[in-house]
Amino acid sequence: MAQELALAQRHAFALVRTLMVPVTLFRSGYEFGVLPSDELDDDDDLEIVHEYVPGASH
Repeated sequence: MAQELALAQRHAFALVRTLMVPVTLFRSGYEFGVLPSDELDDDDDLEIVHEYVPGASH
């Protein structure tokens, strides 16, 4: 997890380009994280910041 939004955004963009699957940038407490979107559960206590989709302009 990263504490800087810009760093987390770069990781999310790189991950979506590499995996070619939607990834979600989220916040938990004071940190940001990135996961493939299908790995997130509705029960997770996360604040969704943005979802990156392959092929979409960011």
